[in-house]
Formats: sequence, structure tokens, C-alpha cells
Amino acid sequence: MSEYTVFPNAPIVEAILDVRVELPKDVTLETLATLHDYIITHYPEKQHRTEFSAGIRFDQQGASLEKPEASQTGYLFRSPTEKKVVQARLNGFSFNKLKPYNNWDAFRTEGRELWEIYLKIANPLKVTRIALRYINRIEIPLPLSDFKEYILTVPEVAPALPQALAHFFMRLVIPKPDIGATAIINQTMGIPGVGEKLPFIFDIDVVKETDYLGNEEEMWREFENLRIFKNEIFFKSITATAEELFK
Repeated sequence: MSEYTVFPNAPIVEAILDVRVELPKDVTLETLATLHDYIITHYPEKQHRTEFSAGIRFDQQGASLEKPEASQTGYLFRSPTEKKVVQARLNGFSFNKLKPYNNWDAFRTEGRELWEIYLKIANPLKVTRIALRYINRIEIPLPLSDFKEYILTVPEVAPALPQALAHFFMRLVIPKPDIGATAIINQTMGIPGVGEKLPFIFDIDVVKETDYLGNEEEMWREFENLRIFKNEIFFKSITATAEELFK
């Protein structure tokens, strides 16, 4: 495998390593809370993780939105100084690293160490899904005549229409059958900020549905495949001009 360039000013604003699991019925929120005992020195902050759900009710008067219901699904353990978050959930585990992101080896190593603590505490019956998500924020200098000066995959506007874009959101789902993975790519643009630069958000989420029953080494080999796929998407989507922004 050929390695891609490691940029000193990489545009990564958040990297997420995620493992979805099926837990035994006797594992509770109280069980997950004990993970904090193992990591409190480096992750001192503890916070409930809550999800909201709502539905639409249909009756003789028509459709109405039901009141959202909140349910606690796990915990967030934060390291504010190092900008890292560990998520211990009833359906899985995540390790989030906010900017600055150093390199894959450091990210994977710490993620694996934290996962092994979750594994010891929660004792999952099986792993059902693994994913790597990298959110990039590329600051493109203005004025800009064509996004393709920097990014090769962008929305196409019909030639007969005005070519200026005030905003866009584009979502692509790209399968890679040889490794059984799928990339979910979201692209959008922000509001130009200080220095007259246009924020271009390039969000790459690479996912593999799995059915692991305790084969740890296989799971981490699959994470390496996801990382290669993620890199292919990123590096084959940017131009040499974009690369200069990250040096």
C-alpha cells in the first residue's frame, strides 16, 4: 500500500472511530458508567448522552407532530484540553478526536485501547458495524471562479443557468464491493469568514456492516481497509492546488 502525504496543516476538524454492537440484556447504563473509572485521569468530564425521537400522529383532524421523547443511550467522557471524546453507548462505542488531528497511528492506537476497556466492561455479543468518519474543512481563498480548481467532485450547474452558488448540499453514496464497505460523502459550503476564505465541508463516512463474534484482529484489519478507502476518496477528490493549502 502506498502512503499518501501527511500534511502539516491537514483540514481535518474531527475524526471518529465508531463500533456498533449488540449487548447482553443485563448490560445497563450503570454498567457503562463504570468505564469512567478507568479513564477519568485523561477524560475527567462525564455527560449523559441523550437521543430524541418524535413521530407523526394521524387522526380525523389531520396530521400532527407528537411531543419529542428523550432517552438516555449512554455517556460521553471528555478531555477538553486534548479535545477528545469517548462515547460509551448501549449500541456501541465511539472515539472522537477534534482538531488538531495528529496521525492515524496515534488515533487508532488510542481508539483501540479505549475500545478494549469498553469490551471488558460491556462484553458485547457481537459487532454489527464499524465506521471511520473524517470531517474536513477546506478554507478556499476568494475570489473563486470554479470549485474544480480545488475539488474534483462538485455540483454541476446547467450551462444556461447563472453559475454563482450561494449555497449547496450534495450527498453521494459510493459502494466498494471488494471490501464490503460503503462511503457516505456529504459536501456543503459555509459562509466566508475572516480573510475572505470560503469554508468547504468535505465529510467522508466509510461504513462496513459486520457480524464479528469476538475476532478482534479481523476487526482492526477491516479498519485499515476503511482507512485506505477513506484516503482514496479524499486524495483523488482534491487537486494539487488544494494540497498547497495544507502544507
